[in-house]
This record gives sequence, structure tokens and C-alpha cells, in this order.
Amino acid sequence: MSADLLPDELSRYSRHLALPGFTTERQRALKEATVAVVGAGGLGSPVLLYLAAAGVGRLKVIDHDKVSTSNLQRQILFNEADVGKRKSTVAINKLSSLNQHTIFHEVPYPIRSANAFELLADADVVVDCSDNFPTRYLVNDACVLLNKPLVYGSVFRYEGQVSVFNFNQGVNYRDLYPTPPAPGSVPDCEEGGVFGALCGVVGSLQANEVIKVLTGVGEVLTGKLLIFDSAYMETTVVEIPDQMQREKIKNLIDYDEFCGVTQNKKIMKEVTVQELKKLLDSKADIQFIDVREPHEYDICNLGAELVPQAEIPGYADKISKDKQVIIHCRSGARSGNMVQWLEKNHGFTNLYNLKGGILAWAKEIDPTMPTY
Repeated sequence: MSADLLPDELSRYSRHLALPGFTTERQRALKEATVAVVGAGGLGSPVLLYLAAAGVGRLKVIDHDKVSTSNLQRQILFNEADVGKRKSTVAINKLSSLNQHTIFHEVPYPIRSANAFELLADADVVVDCSDNFPTRYLVNDACVLLNKPLVYGSVFRYEGQVSVFNFNQGVNYRDLYPTPPAPGSVPDCEEGGVFGALCGVVGSLQANEVIKVLTGVGEVLTGKLLIFDSAYMETTVVEIPDQMQREKIKNLIDYDEFCGVTQNKKIMKEVTVQELKKLLDSKADIQFIDVREPHEYDICNLGAELVPQAEIPGYADKISKDKQVIIHCRSGARSGNMVQWLEKNHGFTNLYNLKGGILAWAKEIDPTMPTY
């Protein structure tokens, strides 16, 4: 049974209804829809804001992460008072005051192979706002097997990508990227950076595609990849060939293993912040290297020698092979990549990554330390 639009909704969505071809039936289609958004961060923020504002009846917010200070540069759902709080909870609290007619469902835990079908089964459209390859492949495969349209978006540095996968059983993410990149070959946002306003552009384009899929307005971006370069304001649309990858997707797998994440964790040696403190307190003979940038070091540091990530290749001959070497960064991502790179290219066997980086030190050892 269709849900009629209430008088206040007719007023609220009057600018939609004034559009040529945007009928009350199409607005009602938004009201009756359920959309699952995977990730409430840089892309998820504008997606959720615009879908709630547009009148989507039910929004499922899937995100287990907490707000950090470095998120605030681009994740516009959050402010300084939200740091340390769960993103899904904060997002829903704020979105609820935007539109009383939208029902929100919080999923404050990770989407996994074991629960993906359950989490996505009732969605009319799924939106991928994730920031890692295992989740992208998982969500894609689940949507193929459930026959759900998937609105994809990604950002890196100054470039963003948008597409609609599995629309009417069209091409999917694996037709664009059949296999994941080699572990560590693609930096994440922490390492490579991301232009804050770009997230707003890409997220808004994703919301635009969701509304088109649900209402039938316009032409859906299926079988094509839109690439937006925010530095030079250039937009390119490329065709995605159908490589028949759909036929290879039979079930959900271990996506960490598929993307090499599990392998990396097993190979890399780590020390905890508690172990590091004991070493520093005992004045143990170690080499301690910080691979962050100088401006990060100025905010807070542990007294390690500063060798920014980009300078590590030229510094390799100054790194000891005769004693324990501990490498750290903000969270452990950059330093982990450097440990693996040095082991692979220079044969080191004595390198250790600081688990959790300086954030773990601030949380578990020195809560007074300023973080960012």
C-alpha cells in the first residue's frame, strides 16, 4: 500500500514537485524507499544529508567508526563536540532533526560477509561510501547476489569517481576492477590526503544517482564511470565494458584475505605502546623513527627521529640492521607500509611497526598528549 504525502510534506518538497516531470508519485517513491548507506564519513555525510532532505523514507546508517579531529576537514555531519563519539549515532541524531518523516536505522558495527545479506536485504538501493577495498568488494558482491543497485563513490587526493553498479543487472564493480590492487600500493586518505570539498561534490553526485534510481527521473549513470578532477575542474566519463564478472560471483568470501589485508597483518611485526614505553623507560638500544610530516611532528611527538615517509627510500642506508628498529606514524598505517616496503626492497628483518601509532600512545599512555 502506497504512503500518501502529508500536507506538510507537499510543502516541504514543493521545489521537487515544481520540476518538470517530478510528480507526486515520484516523491512518494522516495518516501516508500529504503536506502542502506555504508559509511557515514566524507562521502556518507553529504549522501545522508541530501537523501534525508529529499524525503527518503528509511535510511540505514552502517558505520562502526568514531569521530576524530582529522575527520572534521571533510565530514560535514560532525563538529568538534562530536570527537570520540560514534559516527552512526551522531549522524542519526542530527539527521533526525532535518526530517521528521525519515526513519533511521543505526548499524554501529562493521558490515561483514556473515551479516551483509541481512543488512542489505531490505534496501532498495545501496550506497558505497566506504574507504577500503575489502568493504567495496564485499558490498559489490552482496549487491550482485541480492540483485540490488549499488551507487559507488570514491575520493583520493583531488580526484573523485562515481558510478551505478548492478542497475538492472548491469556491470558491477568487478567489471571495473576485477582484482584488488597490491597491498600498500594505493595510499589511503591519511597517507595521500583528500581535498575536503571534493567529498561534498562526489557525495552529492551519489545522492543524485540514488534519487534518479528510485524515481526514474533522468538517465542513471550505469555502465559508465564519472571521473571528476577538482584541481582542474575537469570531468571525464568513460565506458565500463561488461567483462562478465557477475558469473564469477557465487558467494561471499573472506575479503580481507582476498585484498591481502590478512596476509599483511600476519607478516608485519608490531610492538604495542606499552611495550614501547618499557623500552624507552629502560633506555634500550633501539632505533626509533617517526615517518609523519613535520607539521604533525610539531603538534606532538615521542622523541623519535623524524624521517617523513617520502624520505624513507633515501634514508634506508641509515636504518640499522643490527638492532630493533621501531617505526611509527599517527595510526600505524603509513609506518606499516614503510616496514613492509623496507623489508621487501632492502631485506630488513628487524623492523617493528608501532601498533595504533601515536593515537594509541595518547589514548593508553599519555591522555594529556594533544592529537589531531
